[in-house]
Amino acid sequence: MNVNETHCIQLLRDADPDRYLSVLYAPEAQRGALAALYAFNVEIARIRDLIHDPLPGEVRLEWWRDLINGTEHGAAAGNPLAAALLDAIDTYNLPRAAFDNYCEARIFDFYDDPMPSRNDLEGYCGETASATIQLASLILDAEQAADHADLAGHAGVAQAITGLLRSLPLHRRRGQVYIPADILAAVGCTSEVLLNGTDRQATERAVAAMIALAEDHFAKFKVGAKALPKSLRPAYVPAWLTPAYLNRLKVKGFDISTQIAEISPLRRQWTAFIASIG
Repeated sequence: MNVNETHCIQLLRDADPDRYLSVLYAPEAQRGALAALYAFNVEIARIRDLIHDPLPGEVRLEWWRDLINGTEHGAAAGNPLAAALLDAIDTYNLPRAAFDNYCEARIFDFYDDPMPSRNDLEGYCGETASATIQLASLILDAEQAADHADLAGHAGVAQAITGLLRSLPLHRRRGQVYIPADILAAVGCTSEVLLNGTDRQATERAVAAMIALAEDHFAKFKVGAKALPKSLRPAYVPAWLTPAYLNRLKVKGFDISTQIAEISPLRRQWTAFIASIG
């Protein structure tokens, strides 16, 4: 692992322990590229916390898009994450269009517009978390990856929805609502209620609907995972943590609107180990 890849894995260890663990279960030769891919996800996800209005966020995203598409020549110099990511893209022939679509979806993060519908939410999750799983699969075993694209879709949506629910306290402070408007309407809740916390029961109904959606996608992933080849298992390790987080969110007395759901390091490591051996 070169110095750029080492930088990425150190970043990952601190910012995304779930994906960091999954890298450790991958073959040594692929760990650096996986770390670069996941560190890129961390870098984009935290842009919202570094900006005061959307425009600088979009400018930063455009820099990454230009870099990946080859129009920012030499821009990776001095940026170990950028250098490692470009190396991974070139080495494993990763589709640049997937990164472009990922960045396009992430523009939503910079604004406080409500998520319009369930379909929009699943599309957002598909272009981000599901695409990340598929890209990781291409790094691990390109020949097998294409045959399991649908599996990556369900796994990523389940994982992403769970992550959004865990981040609800952060989103409330920002004024963001990722729970789709049609789901809110169906359970008798609104974006305003979700943000100001004036109706706890309505919030709990909205969260329960989102948990059910995540569980539905995870159930579909679990059925297909029986045929998942050993070579691709590391890409799906983070998704296997979904039930543990959802169970934590459902604990009686847990205030999802103010508390971020966490699981113990031991639970995380044990689940990752079981997932890695199938």
